[in-house]
Amino acid sequence: MTVTGLIENRIAVPEGVSVSCEGREVGIKGPKGTLKRRFTHPRVDVSLDGGELVVRSEYPRTAEKSMVGTYTSHLNNMLYGVTEGHEYQLKVVYSHFPMKVTLKGKQVQIDNYQGGKAPRFADILGETQVKISGADLTVSGPDIEACGQTAANIERAASRRGFDTRVFQDGIYIVKKSQRVVE
Repeated sequence: MTVTGLIENRIAVPEGVSVSCEGREVGIKGPKGTLKRRFTHPRVDVSLDGGELVVRSEYPRTAEKSMVGTYTSHLNNMLYGVTEGHEYQLKVVYSHFPMKVTLKGKQVQIDNYQGGKAPRFADILGETQVKISGADLTVSGPDIEACGQTAANIERAASRRGFDTRVFQDGIYIVKKSQRVVE
């Protein structure tokens, strides 16, 4: 079986965003922040052509075709993050013991989870910002991976392992994620 051809995806760079490609590292700077990412696949190239980012692979196999799509998604998420920003909304839910959620530096502290004496902590990653207003938490930032992992850290810190979540519903849950409109 011979596979020939070229697969190439082009991504337009929005106004007010500067992009730099140095070797395999792509840096994107916009009004909401700066992101850098290293793309290491040997047969997939990322380059800047005028006002567009070009992801391409010559003579691709199935794995390289998949990587071109993956790299395109990563770059789209980075561009959206530095222009619009990503946001996760979480809700604090308890039935009897009121939980207290506070910020302590680069960590979220959860006190009185199901009446427990020891506080629980969740790490805040990267440039992610966490805002607490009553029973609602908002996790926002330019990096979708750091925002998502921070929200998951908070959700995981306020969970009771080994118990049925239909019965033990106390915790902090992700209720909404920012939805990017793909054109």
